[in-house]
Amino acid sequence: MNNQTESNMSTPLASVPRQDGFFMPAEFAPHDKCWMLWPEREDTWRLQAGPAQKAFANVAKAINRFEPVAVCASSRQLEKARSLLPADIHIIEMESDDAWMRDVGPTFIVNRQGEIRGIDWEFNAWGGLDGGLYYPWERDNLVASGVLESENLKRYKAPLILEGGSIHVDGEGTLLTTEECLLNQNRNPDLSKADIETLLQEHLGVEKIIWLGRGCYEDETDGHVDNLCCFSKPGEVILTWTDDPSDPQYEISQNAYDTLRNAVDARGRSFVIHKLQQPGPLYMTEEESRGLKSDDTSLPREGGERLAGSYVNFYLANGGVVVPQFNDPRDLNALETLGRIFPDRQVVGVQSREILLGGGNIHCITQQQPKGIV
Repeated sequence: MNNQTESNMSTPLASVPRQDGFFMPAEFAPHDKCWMLWPEREDTWRLQAGPAQKAFANVAKAINRFEPVAVCASSRQLEKARSLLPADIHIIEMESDDAWMRDVGPTFIVNRQGEIRGIDWEFNAWGGLDGGLYYPWERDNLVASGVLESENLKRYKAPLILEGGSIHVDGEGTLLTTEECLLNQNRNPDLSKADIETLLQEHLGVEKIIWLGRGCYEDETDGHVDNLCCFSKPGEVILTWTDDPSDPQYEISQNAYDTLRNAVDARGRSFVIHKLQQPGPLYMTEEESRGLKSDDTSLPREGGERLAGSYVNFYLANGGVVVPQFNDPRDLNALETLGRIFPDRQVVGVQSREILLGGGNIHCITQQQPKGIV
């Protein structure tokens, strides 16, 4: 399966998901499988992407303990991916510009009869030529349709630039996002906040949108919510936290906490808020920066830059929680805290600094395909 040409794309549906009875289920609902992309871009991943490929493989192996995993890799990387991944992980040939399946892959939606479809959002590399991270991004913009075609699933083409990491839903009508990202002028400058809310409601089947202010400090995605806050169950959220008032993250998390504390969800519930201490602060080293090949088509990454490390950027698998680890003193606390929040799931930590160096983490490189709800 190769998604490089427009001719491979199936014709999108003319309706919108809500009109057809479809909605986005929560990530804690059962999955059919997990989708990933294989890293190779040398201005994102240091040392010819070797360390990142090992980290991605370890994430795939951890998730594969709980649910099937499909990894999309370019023709150049098929052999390398096969050598690092277990035989029971499915590898699909597919071109992309980088490896952020959460943001370029489809958002899967379901109806009450158990049918699954997908939403193909517009993608502009987190801001296009106004603060975006690289160009071109045309191959990334074909990944969603390629995944849906490989699964023989019907597709909606949404008239909205949106990345999967910028939204979280509870499956019961509530959506979390940030103003910093979705209202950024480098995404949808011609759309008002009300316009964006309408499109989210029509495509995701949500009723109530909780707007947090900013995402994590120095998050190069313009503040994706998946680094800051997520649902653990309906009516409960997990929030990145720091007790250090001198850290810029302190005010961001406090503002988010105040917003959540004063909000109710689509069912009228007040939120239970679980605070999850952030790692670090963490910074890119000079040695790590020197391992990158950069040119004028991508954002330069320099030694000394703060990394937007967060334990909230985990993946919920069937019966499991796959959690970023950074060789940080707070790693164990994160695992213990998530173990208390998810007592019926097995919590598994995976060292993921190499993923963080590229600008994201475990949630950012994965996309769940839900089981149909019947």
